[in-house]
Amino acid sequence: MRMGFEDPPGTAERTFRGGRPGEERMPWGGGLVAEDGSSWGGPVSEERLSWGGPVADERLLWGEPVSADQLAAAERAYARCGPAERLLWERLSVFEGTFGRDAVHEVCASWTLPPGTVLAVLDRLVPIALLLVDDLFAGEDDVPRYWMPHPMRAVGARRLTARGDRPDLVLRHRRWCVTLARRAADWWQSGRQLDARDLALRELPDLAAAMDPTTAPFARDDEAGTSVEIAVSLWFLWVVCGRVAEGRTRLRHALALLDGEPTARALWLAAFLELESGRPEEADPLLVRAWAAAVRDGDGGALGLLAHLRGSTAFYQGRTRAAADEYREALALMGEYPEFGPTRHACWAGLALALCRTDPEAAQEALDQAELDRESRWTWVGRDLYAEAWSSIARAELAAWDGDLERASEHARWALREHLRMGSAAGAAGAAELLAQIRVSAGRRDAAAHLLGAVDLLRGSVFDVSYRPAEFCVATRARSERALRLLPGGRELRSAYEEGARRGLFALAGEA
Repeated sequence: MRMGFEDPPGTAERTFRGGRPGEERMPWGGGLVAEDGSSWGGPVSEERLSWGGPVADERLLWGEPVSADQLAAAERAYARCGPAERLLWERLSVFEGTFGRDAVHEVCASWTLPPGTVLAVLDRLVPIALLLVDDLFAGEDDVPRYWMPHPMRAVGARRLTARGDRPDLVLRHRRWCVTLARRAADWWQSGRQLDARDLALRELPDLAAAMDPTTAPFARDDEAGTSVEIAVSLWFLWVVCGRVAEGRTRLRHALALLDGEPTARALWLAAFLELESGRPEEADPLLVRAWAAAVRDGDGGALGLLAHLRGSTAFYQGRTRAAADEYREALALMGEYPEFGPTRHACWAGLALALCRTDPEAAQEALDQAELDRESRWTWVGRDLYAEAWSSIARAELAAWDGDLERASEHARWALREHLRMGSAAGAAGAAELLAQIRVSAGRRDAAAHLLGAVDLLRGSVFDVSYRPAEFCVATRARSERALRLLPGGRELRSAYEEGARRGLFALAGEA
């Protein structure tokens, strides 16, 4: 599964079991045979679907070229199916991406296709209209997953609309997406953060469709609330995992069509995404509205979220004393086990970062308290990898303050790798710039220039040209650049900078 920004985050990379269509015979029998022009349909089908090379008559369906011959073969395969298989074929066309048996059971079963028989019908339909795919993530149970090729989906979608069942199926699909988003959010909160990210990325084609109120079968404002709920549940995907611009666009679109006042958590996320986009001035009015909504709705849990975000905003702007006060308030307002949003560990990490350059002893105390706080909750929740990565940046600062450059380097390198693994562009850039500063202090100026070049490439590819990093990062970068300017060999440093930009942070993190 690909991750990160230089190789942009996306849905789970699809692998066809037995090879890609049109390359070799599929091991589950029937369907698609090899390069000799093999067939779609049942095990004894003689129909042909061409998957490679240019075709004379093709159209774009869901962004992919599909030929008239492929559509005709899919129609003939559909015609050979029984009533139950046809009905399931049509209903499966609502899925935008891959899906599992549980999704089929939840979305497609009804009184005309009973829950007790729908999976048996699915098994009969697989060799005719579906491909088995391998997009399971690490630790997931080895269960079958499927994908419907576009010609088959087009045939099913047309029949589903003609039958008059599309509105009901789309509504069921949207409700299933709500459940998926909630599951991912629960996994994130319980410490299964990589699993939560991988689940959200794999299911993103379907989740994205459900987040668009204009695809709803009924009035847009009726379904905008569902779209907002999904977007808010996936807050970690937008804020932490390198998809800030996408999350901001989707949430703004859904909120624009919402009939009524947004919830405090929706406004909190909107403010958070403005901050992560480098627009703290846009976040402030949203924070005020979110606080009013939390009071109006009696959402006490949102008050802790808002205090944390006020702390993050103050930290971004360089108001470290105000940031520390807000993080302390967030810790006081948060419950023992926050069920949504940043964890207590994230508040301790923010507090340590706010203090590490002005009050190192208080920053170390915050890190120690974070460890005690986390260990007391170990049996209830897992590790907050994102908060730990930020804590490591604070530890690197404190080690550098003590003059222990080797230990500072270890902490900064670990933070860089973890932020890259999670997909956090802001975190990775901050960790890399701190590591560059440590490299300058250790006399490794070429290594520092490599890192700075890679950081600029990363920021330029992820953020808007108007983006300005947090003041903490600006100060770190200024120290490194000032030190490098004082050193001889400007041409060599420029060459090292350009080499770092070519290689990128992922390569440098592996050898830093």
